[in-house]
Amino acid sequence: MSPNLALTFVIVILQYSITIISHKNWFDFCTFLTTMKQFFISILFLSQIAFSQNTIEAKFLEKKPFKYGKIVNIDNFETIFYLDNNVLHKKNAKIDYTYNNLQLGTVTSANAFNPLKINLFYQDMNSVIILDNRLAEIFKINFNTISSYKNVSHVSTGNDNTIWIYNQDTSELEVYDYLNNKTRVKTLPIAENVLDITSNFNFCWLLTQDNLYCYNYFGSLVYKIPNTGYTKIKENNDNIILKGENTLYFLKKNTTVIEALNLDELLINQFLLTNESLYIYDGEFLHQYQIKTE
Repeated sequence: MSPNLALTFVIVILQYSITIISHKNWFDFCTFLTTMKQFFISILFLSQIAFSQNTIEAKFLEKKPFKYGKIVNIDNFETIFYLDNNVLHKKNAKIDYTYNNLQLGTVTSANAFNPLKINLFYQDMNSVIILDNRLAEIFKINFNTISSYKNVSHVSTGNDNTIWIYNQDTSELEVYDYLNNKTRVKTLPIAENVLDITSNFNFCWLLTQDNLYCYNYFGSLVYKIPNTGYTKIKENNDNIILKGENTLYFLKKNTTVIEALNLDELLINQFLLTNESLYIYDGEFLHQYQIKTE
C-alpha cells in the first residue's frame, strides 16, 4: 500500500470514529473497529505476497552463434547434445557422435541427464531408445508390444535401468524398469493435461496445466504448487527453471517459492540449466548466464 493511500485511509477512519463517538453509538463503533481490523489484515497479507515476488539477478557471460534444431544438454565439459533433423549429436572439440533412427521417425524428446544411458522418445511409435555414451543403441522399448501395454505421452530419466513415464490411459506417473519389463512404482492418478516432465536420480517433476508436482523415487508426492501460467520446465541439482510466456522463473531446491529471473529482453525458444549456468537459445545465438543456485 502506498503512503498517500495509507494516510487517506487513516484520515477517513479517524473522521468516521469521531462521528460515531459523538453520537455515543458504541455498538457501531466496535463493529467498525472489527471490520477495519479484518480489512488491514487482508491488506497486509496481500502486500506481503506482492513484495515476496522478488526477481533474481542473472549475470550475462557470453553468447555464441548456434543454428541447429534443438538443444538437449550441455555438460560441465562443454559437450553439447543437440537434435538436428531428428539426428542426435554429441559434440565437443574432440568428438562428434551421431545417432539416427529413420524407422521410428520424429524424436519427441531426448534426455541426456545420464550420459551413459541417454533416452530418445518417439511418441508416434510409442517407443524409447536407450543409448550409451558413444550414442550406440543398447536397448529398445516398444510399449505397443510389451505384455502390459502402455500409452506413453512423456518420458524422462530414472535411476538404474528405469525411466519415468506418464501413462495416458491410467493418468499415472510410473517408474518403469525396462530391463525387467515391470513397473516399480506408480503414483496416484493425475487426471490433468500434462505439459512437461523433468527428473534426476531421486525426483521427478511433472508440470500440468493446473499444477507443478514433485515426486520422489518411491512415488510419494513431495509438494504441489499451482501453475500460474508455466509451460516448460528444466532441472539441475534439484533446482528448477520454469518458463511462462517469454519469462523464466527460478524455484530453488528445498523451497516452494518461485521467483522471476531478471534477464535481458530476448526470445526464449529453448533453455536449460547446468549447475550455475543458464543457457537460452533464441534461434540464432546461445546465450549463457550465471545464476546463484546455492
